[in-house]
Amino acid sequence: MLNILERFRFKILLRFLGPGFLVTVGFIDPGNWATNIEGGSRFGYSLLWVITLSTIMLIVIQNMAAKLGIATGKSLAVNIRDRFSRPVSAMLGLTIVLACVATDVAELLGGAIGFNLLFGMPLWMGALVTVGLETFLIVSQRYHRLETIIMGFLAIIALCYLIEIYIVKPDWSAALPATVIPHLDRESIYVAMAILGAVVMPHNIFLHSNVIHSRKWGISEDEKMSQLNYEKVDTLAAMVMGWVVNSSMIIVAAAVFAKNQAAVTSIEQASATLTPLAGPLAGFLFAVALVFAGVGSSVTSSMAEVNVITGFLGKPEDPRTLLYRFSVFATAIPSFLIIVLSMDTYKILIFSQVVLSIQLPFTLIPLLMLCRDKKRMGKFASGPIEFTAAIVISAIVIILNIYLLYTTVTGG
Repeated sequence: MLNILERFRFKILLRFLGPGFLVTVGFIDPGNWATNIEGGSRFGYSLLWVITLSTIMLIVIQNMAAKLGIATGKSLAVNIRDRFSRPVSAMLGLTIVLACVATDVAELLGGAIGFNLLFGMPLWMGALVTVGLETFLIVSQRYHRLETIIMGFLAIIALCYLIEIYIVKPDWSAALPATVIPHLDRESIYVAMAILGAVVMPHNIFLHSNVIHSRKWGISEDEKMSQLNYEKVDTLAAMVMGWVVNSSMIIVAAAVFAKNQAAVTSIEQASATLTPLAGPLAGFLFAVALVFAGVGSSVTSSMAEVNVITGFLGKPEDPRTLLYRFSVFATAIPSFLIIVLSMDTYKILIFSQVVLSIQLPFTLIPLLMLCRDKKRMGKFASGPIEFTAAIVISAIVIILNIYLLYTTVTGG
C-alpha cells in the first residue's frame, strides 16, 4: 500500500516539475560563463564557495517568488504595481528593465559567440539567429511544450560540462573544500560580486512568480498550501542542478587555465585555449553548450521581459497584442549596438552581471515586503525563519554592492 501511495505522489510531483527548471537556465546563461571563466582561470577553485552561497540564497528567494505567485495569483511585477505608489512603482520598473537590458547583452552575445565558434558566423549574424530562434520558440510553441524544450536545453548543457570534467580531470582535493570554505581578497571581490549577480538574477525572480501560474494550485488557501511542497521540491531540484553546472564551469576553468597559467581575456579565447590544452572534444562541447545556453536563456529572459513590461504598465500579457510582440525583443536592441560597434564583449559580459547584482536590492526589498504582508499573502505570509533568512540575504547583497561600488570608484 505504501509503495502505491509513493508512486501516486511521485506522479503528482512530476506534474509540478518544470517552472523551477525554466528559471534555472536563466542563471547558467553566457554571462555566467564570463564570470566563471574569469573566476576559475584567475583564482583557481577558490571562488567555488560563492556559487554555493549564491545557490543557497537563490533557493530561499526563488521559493518566496514562487509562493508570492501562488498565493496572490499575480506576478511580482503586478503585485508591485498594486502595492506601491506610482512613482515608486515606476522607479522599480525602470531598474528591472535596465537589468533586463543587461541580461540580454549577456545572452545574445553568448549565443552569437557560440554560433561563431561552431559555424564561423560573424557576431552580428549569430545574434540575429539567436533572436530569430528565441522569437520563433516563444511565438510558435505552447507554454508546456516550450518548458520541455528549455529543460532539454538544460540537460544538454549539463551533459556537455560533465563530459568536460571527465576530460580535464580536476584536482578534487582542492575543489571540494573550496565549495564550502570562503576565500576572498581585494583582487577577487569584483569577480565574486559578478558571480553573485550572475546566479541571483533579478529577472528570474520576476519570471518565477509568473510561470508558476502554469500549474493548477487550487482555489482555496488550504488547497494551495497542501501542494506547496511540490513547488519546493521543483525549486530545490532545479537550483541544485544550476549549482552543479555553475560549479562545473569554474572547475573546468581552474583545471585547464589556472593550472597551465593561461591568461584568458574572452570566451572566444577560452574556447581556442581549451582545445590545445584539453583536446578538440572539450572545445566542441564548450561551443555546443554555449549555443544552447545563449538561445535557452534568451528565451526565458524574453518571457521575463514581457511580464515585467506588461505588468508594470498594467496591460494584459496577451501574445496577440503589439505590446507583447514588441516586448519579446525590445531590450535586445542595446546588444546589437554593442556587437555592431565591436565593443569588448568579454568586459561587457562581466559588467552586465555587475549591473544585475546592483539592481538586486530593488527586487529583493519589495519581494520581502510583499511576502510579509499577511493581508495579501494570507497563510502564505513569510514566517519568522524565512523572513529573517531573506533579510540576511538581502543585507549581504546590499553590503557587497556598496563595497563593490566603493572599490570600483576608488580603484581599491
